[in-house]
Amino acid sequence: MIRSMKKSVSHIILLVYLIAILYPFLFVLFSSFKTDNQAIASNPFGLPSSFHFENYKEAWVNAKINVYFFNSLYIATLCSIATIIISSLAAFAITRMRYLKISKGMFQFILIGMLIPGNALLLPIYILLKDTSILGTHLALIIPYTAGAIPFTVIILSAFMRSIPGELEEASVMDGLSAKGIFTKIILPITVPALVTVFIVNFIGNWNEFLMANFFISTDELRTLPVGMVGFRDIYNTNYAQMSAGIVYSIVPVMIIYGVLQKQIIEGLTAGSVKG
Repeated sequence: MIRSMKKSVSHIILLVYLIAILYPFLFVLFSSFKTDNQAIASNPFGLPSSFHFENYKEAWVNAKINVYFFNSLYIATLCSIATIIISSLAAFAITRMRYLKISKGMFQFILIGMLIPGNALLLPIYILLKDTSILGTHLALIIPYTAGAIPFTVIILSAFMRSIPGELEEASVMDGLSAKGIFTKIILPITVPALVTVFIVNFIGNWNEFLMANFFISTDELRTLPVGMVGFRDIYNTNYAQMSAGIVYSIVPVMIIYGVLQKQIIEGLTAGSVKG
């Protein structure tokens, strides 16, 4: 009896927590289908009396959400792929190649990158980008996004690669594989769960990043979605229904990716935690 009561209490707590998490999104979702501010103010917590899909068309075309959306998609995807390529090579060299002193030193050097707050590097990065004449282009975001994600990615991939049995490499060497062959044909296929994890985590981080995108990009056609949403608010400051439609555009892709692949994210983050 006591055990069942404890389970009921825990389920109730989890249900309340779930409602608290989902309510802001549901509020924005319902508001995006309402006609205007009056409809939102008169019934802020309820379903719309009629679904006004025109808000999504107005937000997508007239407010340039389509431009901002594809800019964010292009930058987030490219940076995530570049980070995986660089970090997987670094993690392989650190964990699987026989240079223990150098490997330990390189790993510790990479760890230092996680100790420095990103905001503290904003001004030096700005000056560097300005001196190299790439400020105001997509490269001004691609390079910092890729470099900033390398420490976290190397740590996750290193933990996974350390859990791979060394006998696989020994057998591969006996079969005549070089280091390149071992990396591409043995290590990478086994590391796919961790690669998926770091890709998704980095993609979400790049997708949501605002500060650098706001300071480093001034051309409206090159802006990413988080920065574009600020301008969207200024344009439609009297129409919260269309603002809500723009917000839905910005969060639905991330929710879909995480909802579909959350199992791979958890498996990749916990991989290697026992042997690593």
